[in-house]
Amino acid sequence: MKYIFTTMFFIVASTSFAQIKIDGIVKDSIGNPLELANVVAINKETNGLESFAITNEEGKYRLSVEKNTKYILQVSSIGYKAISDTYETKEVDVSKDFVLKEDNLLDEIELTYEIPVKIDGDTITYNADSFKRPTDRKLGDLLKNMPGIEVNDAGEVKVEGKTIQKLMIDGEVFFDGDTKLGTKNIPSNAVDKVQVLKNFSEVDQLKGVQDNSDNLALNIKLKEGKKNFWFGDIKAGVGFSGDFDIPNNDVAFDTGLSSNFTLKGDNLYVLQPKLFYYSPKYSINLIGDLNNIGEVVLNRSDLFKLSSGFRAPSASSGTNINLGNNDIGFLAIQNNNALDINTKLGAANFSYSPTKNISINGFGVFSSSRVDQRQNRFAQFVQFEDNPDTAIDESLNTPPDEATVSQTQQASDIGLLKLSGKYKPNSNNQLEYNIQGRLSKTSQTQDFFSTVTGSTDEFEDITPFSLRQSLNYYYTFNENNIFALSSQYLIQDEDPFYNAALENNPSNNDDDDADAFDLTAENLGLNRSFDNYNLSQERRVKTNQLDSRLDYWNVLTERSNINFTLGTTLSRQRFNSDFFQLLGNMGDLNRSEFVPTPLINDGLNTNDIEYRFSDLYAGIHYQFKTGIFTFTPGFNLHAYSVNNKQFGEEFDDSFFRILPDFTARIKLKKSENLRFRYNMRTQFNDVKRFARGLVLNNFNAPFSGNPILENGLSHVASLNYSSFNQFNNTNAFANVTYTKSINQVQSNVDFSSVIRTRTLFNSPIDNESVVASGSFQKRLKRITGTLGGSFTYNKFNQLFVGVPTINENYNQNYFARIRTNFRTAPNIQLAYNYAKADNNQGGRNTKFFTNSPSIEFDAYIFKSLTFRTDYGYTRISNESGTLNSFDFWNATLSYRGKPDSKLEYEIRATNLLNTRSRDRNSVNNFSSNFNQTFIQPRFITFRLVYDL
Repeated sequence: MKYIFTTMFFIVASTSFAQIKIDGIVKDSIGNPLELANVVAINKETNGLESFAITNEEGKYRLSVEKNTKYILQVSSIGYKAISDTYETKEVDVSKDFVLKEDNLLDEIELTYEIPVKIDGDTITYNADSFKRPTDRKLGDLLKNMPGIEVNDAGEVKVEGKTIQKLMIDGEVFFDGDTKLGTKNIPSNAVDKVQVLKNFSEVDQLKGVQDNSDNLALNIKLKEGKKNFWFGDIKAGVGFSGDFDIPNNDVAFDTGLSSNFTLKGDNLYVLQPKLFYYSPKYSINLIGDLNNIGEVVLNRSDLFKLSSGFRAPSASSGTNINLGNNDIGFLAIQNNNALDINTKLGAANFSYSPTKNISINGFGVFSSSRVDQRQNRFAQFVQFEDNPDTAIDESLNTPPDEATVSQTQQASDIGLLKLSGKYKPNSNNQLEYNIQGRLSKTSQTQDFFSTVTGSTDEFEDITPFSLRQSLNYYYTFNENNIFALSSQYLIQDEDPFYNAALENNPSNNDDDDADAFDLTAENLGLNRSFDNYNLSQERRVKTNQLDSRLDYWNVLTERSNINFTLGTTLSRQRFNSDFFQLLGNMGDLNRSEFVPTPLINDGLNTNDIEYRFSDLYAGIHYQFKTGIFTFTPGFNLHAYSVNNKQFGEEFDDSFFRILPDFTARIKLKKSENLRFRYNMRTQFNDVKRFARGLVLNNFNAPFSGNPILENGLSHVASLNYSSFNQFNNTNAFANVTYTKSINQVQSNVDFSSVIRTRTLFNSPIDNESVVASGSFQKRLKRITGTLGGSFTYNKFNQLFVGVPTINENYNQNYFARIRTNFRTAPNIQLAYNYAKADNNQGGRNTKFFTNSPSIEFDAYIFKSLTFRTDYGYTRISNESGTLNSFDFWNATLSYRGKPDSKLEYEIRATNLLNTRSRDRNSVNNFSSNFNQTFIQPRFITFRLVYDL
């Protein structure tokens, strides 16, 4: 790897030395510098675009060109006559100024090339053909070539360090703005322009009175030939995988498990149609996927984002209410994180405008997955020495080290449906209605072996349902008086079920060498006379929540306005749970149910709790601008009421609180901004945290809530800097956020062997966190380099086996990346990631170091072959040396006879090195862990792609 980096360094250096610079100033006819004028250098011999620049606020531009070469220099700016000039470079840099004359008519000069990048106010427009390479297939490939735009491996798009919130195609919302579906499916050859819309607002009436500095949207303008008929592609492929050996970890092998097992090979298949239709009145997008090779279009995290696309009206009020999550904790499934993955996806998106005042859009998604996973884990728990000043021996309660092996089968079927409508009869009125439903069925079966607790069979399932509606109305009485009404209503029903069957030796229950679960079983009141503990728990959580607010803005002057707010959040949750044991030995039929009475937790093993929350608030915010500064001070006055009823008792908490907030923005230049933001927030809990009865989230983690929990309070301050400088070809951003949390809910954890019993309390000690991140990108002609990193510090406290502990975590991540962007020549990206995790868990300090170099290469050969390959290596170590390492290598070879051919043939190989597992070291609140996740073996598939 080091030789590759050295070679790349010399490529960059030689490219730099072979170039000279043309710079100068672009002015108008009276000598004023013109900002955001475009200067293009076209190679006269090849007629190819060689370099381009955009002038800064002083009218300066800078081009990097070759020595001793003839160029056509074209200069243009909105409202001015474009000019063209022929110039031959020599051996040295040169300065050349231009003067543009005003002209409201069409330019006399016909521009040979479209301007690669235009900046017009808050809109940055990229000409797709200026950046497209023959090896680009999807929108994500194209976006990576554009300065200032980043696309991560998950398909998320970032500009100036901020995540794009909404994706549109010709102004129509694409799958509720999901960027991953767009970047991985929209063909790159259909794209004409890419527009980055900064300070984006879907409501024109509110643009001048709201702070939209964090809102960015991406609008993809299609080529003329891609409108009014279907376009897209259909991909189909087959293949075969060989047998694959899976080893157990050494500790598990020592306890009697087999040393390995063999995963049998299988026939592989993939079918992926992506079809699109766009016209002025309506659009239809269809995406399908059927494969067993782990190419997941949407994982559960993506589906969650799609189903939570509503922004709560109270989000900016300072109130956070957590409704909880009762779903099964699936891993993020992809082909490098599981042994076997079968996925099905059907997704449809439409938009329709029957008149210019009415627009309707919506989407439907069905996703199905069947996943087999296998994991090995080794955990070292925090150790405590006996404190002679206490009556107990703390060291006796410290859990033993544990090795585990788990085999898991997961099944998930999820359906999403959303419909949105907008009616805008005139510029003063806008009415919106949205409705979204989600229905799913998820189950998980796990064979779990622990060197401490033995064998356990676990089963979980849940069939949750949710329906969310929103109504928004915006009314402009006149240019100085604006009203906005926003309201949301949520209905949610969750029914998780859990079952665990553990091994038991009934003859040693009271001996010194009792089974690890025996003491917990006694505390839970279980019958311990059989060869197993078969435990089941049914839960039901029903949620109703109304969130509404009314805003009024009075525009005082062109540079100031005042905003008054009235709002309310009303939430009701009902939580029921039943816990029972099946009696009898494992082979017995018709086993009877037994409801135990715990010896702990006051004997409470069921729950029937009703929880109500209300928040009535009023707010006032004043925004004013002076020079380059924009200030927005304000506050919200809240009247809170929290009530829970359970076991014949009622617990109330009502109080008032003022939550101030403040924002200051400094516009240093048109594309350089600095922003400071402070707000105070109140955090409220979900119903499960108040529930007194035992909840069995897992057989080794009984939990009980606390009915008198109080709300938490946090102070959050952030400073953000962003700069997009086309003159220097640089893009930079930085952000630092400090959070201080007061009276937060923390855990009180007691252990019996590795079985942890958890309760909650309000911490008297403040928690703190600092998060800092930033990156700097520099483009030098066809080469782009990026440096960046992040730092996170967290301090939190808990009670661990009766001992107060303060945990401190320091996490650092740094990366360096260099990428070439030649039109037809082979391109390469080299990256290096370094991470350091320093964790202080009370009496134990652990440090992990992760080094991850990687390389990506693509080439267009003989105008018909496209070759892509990527390789990544990861090494994890501590202060003593290497702990584990693994690497991945993938490659794809595609053949298309002619650039405009409809058919493409492809051979794709994943995990060419047949790497068996993905390893990582981690630290949680209680232990230091080594996790080994076995992954899919080497896959080779043959595919046919047909372009419509």
